[in-house]
Amino acid sequence: MSARESALNVLKSCRTEGSWVNAALKEQLARDRLDRRDAALATRLSYGVLQNRTLLDHYLQQLLTGRLKDLRPVLRDILHLGLYQILFLDKIPDSAAVNESVDLSKRYCKKQKNAAALVNGVLRNAVRSRDELKAPADPATKYSHPAGLVALLKSYVGEARLEDMLKANNAAPDTVVQVNTLRTTAAKLLARLEGEGVEAVPHAWMENCLVLKSTGALEKLPSFLDGEFYVQDAAARLAVDCARIPEGDFLVTDCCAAPGGKSFAAAIRLGGKGRIVSSDIHEHKVPLMEKGARRLGLSNMHPRHFDATVFDPELEGRVDFALVDVPCSGYGIIRKKPDIREKDPDTMKELPALQLEILKNQARYVRPGGVLIYSTCTLVRRENEGVVEKFLKANPEFSLEPLELPAEFEPNTSGMLTLVPGEHDTDGFFIARLRRNA
Repeated sequence: MSARESALNVLKSCRTEGSWVNAALKEQLARDRLDRRDAALATRLSYGVLQNRTLLDHYLQQLLTGRLKDLRPVLRDILHLGLYQILFLDKIPDSAAVNESVDLSKRYCKKQKNAAALVNGVLRNAVRSRDELKAPADPATKYSHPAGLVALLKSYVGEARLEDMLKANNAAPDTVVQVNTLRTTAAKLLARLEGEGVEAVPHAWMENCLVLKSTGALEKLPSFLDGEFYVQDAAARLAVDCARIPEGDFLVTDCCAAPGGKSFAAAIRLGGKGRIVSSDIHEHKVPLMEKGARRLGLSNMHPRHFDATVFDPELEGRVDFALVDVPCSGYGIIRKKPDIREKDPDTMKELPALQLEILKNQARYVRPGGVLIYSTCTLVRRENEGVVEKFLKANPEFSLEPLELPAEFEPNTSGMLTLVPGEHDTDGFFIARLRRNA
């Protein structure tokens, strides 16, 4: 199985089964057992096509003699893959992009006799005329975001910040990992990763955080298997850091916790002491959190299957730090899940009600003087500030507290922060810190 064939199967899975690209890619790479280089290429191709599909269609229509909509879906996928390589990947020879795409058409479009000739002609035409192709003027086509979503995002971030954010949404996301300081140091892990053939650099502003490039399958690295790091974006780690959890015997809750990154971060901040109750409504995800905790050596983390909207009387008034990262529209992680841009906004109208319900329930666990962190991976104000404001009106015993942030950020007094893609090289993220008054 080649990298391009793997990517084609990922695109098919996303198209026919509604799979998220990250999940489909993980499954496909596990089946195909590609080496690190080919796995990295399959990853870039899968994300690149999905991130730029509307733009690729814009150029394809200029290269085709017929109508774009008349192409069979798999043939369109193959053309997308080939054209993406030609227009976006300078290190891949044009001849390889063309020839490999033709080979894919011979294997996957056997019922269409002219498929190989069509792919060959279109892509060779693209090579010859790439400098003559007309670029789109509108940002929706240029950055392959639905026009309605562009308008929505513009209303959140403003005209001046819009293009940088759209550009960031289409960038190749680096793999960001957090150092398990209970087992190693950032310097030691950097050296070990170099020995394992992985390019890694310290994060620009977060301590004990590394940025990895061209990793391939992380799960196969000895440093990963030894529990020296876990994958987590700097924004999600910042949410835990804003709780300011000290080392010691404290009780922490993390609802909607899978795959467990915030619980891992909290467990490490506790120095392996205390207790973290990590709950998730999806029973099949609990073993994943348990496996991660074992790998990292975090015996103070206790994953469980539990609904965040259901009250647990055993926790009432006992929790020192509550991490409440709720289900959301996900508009802050489009670079990692490009499929999100195609979601129907109408399907997410009920989210604020659910988010508020979860927040109110989790707040019942927080002791007087305890801290609650509310977070999402979206930019939507009614899911962020709107939920916090409604919560505070109904729960006057809580109040916002200023956030302590790295020096790269402006001082924060509001107790709320929205991270916008393209500004701090993180996912889009919202963080609010609330304290229960004594």
